[in-house]
Amino acid sequence: MNKKKIGVIFGGCSPEYNVSLESAYSVITNINKEKYDITLIGITKEGDWFKFEGDLENIKNDNWLQKGKCTKVVISSSKSDKGIIEIENNNTNLIKLDAIFPVLHGKNGEDGTVQGLIELSEIPLIGCDILSSSLCMDKYLSHKLVQSYGIKVANSILINGKTKDIDKEIQKLNFPLFVKPVRAGSSFGITRIENETEIEQAIKEALKYDTEIIIEENINGIEIGCAILGNEDLIVGEIDEIELSNGFFNYTEKYTLKTSQIHVPARIDKEIVQKAKETAKQIYKILKCKDFARVDMFLTPNNEIYFNEINTIPGFTSHSRYPNMMKQIGMSFEELVDKIISLEV
Repeated sequence: MNKKKIGVIFGGCSPEYNVSLESAYSVITNINKEKYDITLIGITKEGDWFKFEGDLENIKNDNWLQKGKCTKVVISSSKSDKGIIEIENNNTNLIKLDAIFPVLHGKNGEDGTVQGLIELSEIPLIGCDILSSSLCMDKYLSHKLVQSYGIKVANSILINGKTKDIDKEIQKLNFPLFVKPVRAGSSFGITRIENETEIEQAIKEALKYDTEIIIEENINGIEIGCAILGNEDLIVGEIDEIELSNGFFNYTEKYTLKTSQIHVPARIDKEIVQKAKETAKQIYKILKCKDFARVDMFLTPNNEIYFNEINTIPGFTSHSRYPNMMKQIGMSFEELVDKIISLEV
């Protein structure tokens, strides 16, 4: 059997560069090497692209650029090439690929930019396409679209650094509020504020990550998530639940669980679990997701479900939420990776 050639992209010119290294390491080490030949493509923090050859531990430890063989590459925009062009000593070499799996997070990786490059080349893309990726990355637009289908979202306003009369706009909302960059992940730039005196500093923090800001009301309840896999026929993982001791699920809590716990399955009634799964599937389809994604929602004490956001490339470490939700329905990490790739090759 001829092995399919899969390009896996890791790193990225993004604040979530280090998260990508961990996710990519887990994906790469769990790909079935009997079925697939892997070409590793690393993107530096500065945005330079290299084909990496070397010890996979150097990806995990962020030594790949220093300790491995790194050759400059670009994705060919020529549809007949369907591959990447390796550039070394003024010589070029075309490496054809059957699919590309971007294991990237956040800006310049999860927002449709890389997806656009891949789609232009007509190399099959593993994961959400350019439209879905860019739409899901935009917290404001995705909320408005999902809300138009009758699904609840938090009340919010959209502002930027030039917005006048912010105090007047804020009066439309009830404290506490969350101030968020519209297009950022891993809770970068997010601040919870309790009153007007905290607004200015929160806006400054959010503007470090994006030019637009969404300010939204707090939803009283718990955060739940749903892993979804597939296109026409969807496989739905078990619902999970985030238990917070205080604050919100910020970057530190997401990657250390210092004062938080994640319960899989969620500690909620079976009827509500089913309702959450159906809502998640509806959101997945509304936002035109492809192959896989994680839908995050809030569940109020009155069992109302509110849409929070979608992660089109959720974390893929052994302790990440998406694979653990799939594990609860009997799908191992290796089976999960294999299933995702098989959707496109």
